[in-house]
Amino acid sequence: MTEARNPQDIYTLLVEVGRRKGDGLQKGATGAALMCYSGGVNEAEAVRETVAVIKTAGMAPLSVSSYGSLKDRLADGHDIPGEEIDLMQRAVDENSVIVAQHTQFFDD
Repeated sequence: MTEARNPQDIYTLLVEVGRRKGDGLQKGATGAALMCYSGGVNEAEAVRETVAVIKTAGMAPLSVSSYGSLKDRLADGHDIPGEEIDLMQRAVDENSVIVAQHTQFFDD
């Protein structure tokens, strides 16, 4: 007997990370923001998976903000470019977390 899987949605998540030895951030950076796409049967699963991947990469997640699923964002009238939808589809196809953009923070 095979178990039926619930379909996954893709979520857009903004993860803020602090510093940790070996995190790969530039010298002088105080942290970073990572725009991620992650699949899950619900938002909580997508957040858990994303945090786990970021920790495995040697980074220190501090907070996660969700912009919702692709369905939510479209319903809210977000204009989502094709390249972004392609990255979201890649996350589902590869059952992975895609870090689409990262911005490092520096104190002036």
